This record gives sequence, structure tokens and C-alpha cells, in this order.
Amino acid sequence: MSIVTKTGDKGTTALMYGRRVLKYHPRVEAYGAVDELNSALGMARATAAHDAMRGSLLSIQKDLIVLMGELSVSPEDLERYAKDRYPLVVPEMALRLEKEIYELEARSKVFKGWATPGGDVHSAALDVARAVCRRAERRVGALQQEGQLRNGQILIYLNRLADLLWLLARIVEAQSASTPNPRQQD
Repeated sequence: MSIVTKTGDKGTTALMYGRRVLKYHPRVEAYGAVDELNSALGMARATAAHDAMRGSLLSIQKDLIVLMGELSVSPEDLERYAKDRYPLVVPEMALRLEKEIYELEARSKVFKGWATPGGDVHSAALDVARAVCRRAERRVGALQQEGQLRNGQILIYLNRLADLLWLLARIVEAQSASTPNPRQQD
């Protein structure tokens, strides 16, 4: 089967299990923003200098696949989705992020105030991912406000993820600032 299906040529797209909605439906906006986040995290992972960071970001990207899957299901089809054994967003996912935040905070200096992204390429990529994460969080929050989100853990996960990405960007910037840049010449 080709990627060209032509089924979206009239401005609609299919949710999981075939329900068709407009391409700008709030649910499509929500999982589309998470898809953008996943791509931004891919860029951050590609610019990471350390295997541990790449591994952490890849794990988060895998979580986002679970999150997008659940978001792509109409509330009327969630029972079927669960029955078909697709994974759902569970509290342990956000708790893993919290644990990582607490561990990083225990090992890092305290960061205060606003940040100006762009200290280096990797921290800038993390900040782009954080900003996209906040947009995804707003889109998912709108779904929740409209009564179209049954699993509040999705919003919690995105909130923790944005916090983690902010912290990671600050840590990377601090490490970059303390390491001489071979490209800088006096």
C-alpha cells in the first residue's frame, strides 16, 4: 500500500479505528503537537554528546509513541483500544520523569530566573523541544477542558516532561559554559 491514499484530500483524517475528523480537530491538533515534540526530541537526541542523554531522550520518545497512540483514539473507542492491548499512559511514566528531575536537581546547581536559549546547539534543541512540549500540553489541556480526554495522566506526563527538558537545557548550558569551545579563538 502506498503512502499516497488520497483519503485526506478533502480535509479530513482518520483516527484509530477509522473515525474521520477534520484535520484541524482538537484531537488531531493534540497528537500532531506531540508528533512535533517527538521530532524536536529527535533533533535534541541527535545533537547530544553523551550516550546517557541520548538513551534518556530515546526512552522519552518511546513514551510519546504510547501517548500519541492514546490521543489518536476517539473516547468512544478507548475501551476497544485497551481491549486490543495497546499501551496506555500510566502514572509510572510521569513518575520516572519526576525521579530523573529530582536526581538531576540533587547533582546540579540551582537555576533561577528566565533562560535565554542558545548557549549551544544541544541546549537550544532541548529548549525547542520544551517549547513544543508546552504547546502539546496546551492542546491536550484543551481536549481535557472539552471533556475529550479521559486519561489525565497524559497532561501530567507532558507537564513533567517540559520541566525535565527545561532542566536538561540549563544543565547542558552550564556544562558548555564551563568547557572551552575549540571554535572560539581570542
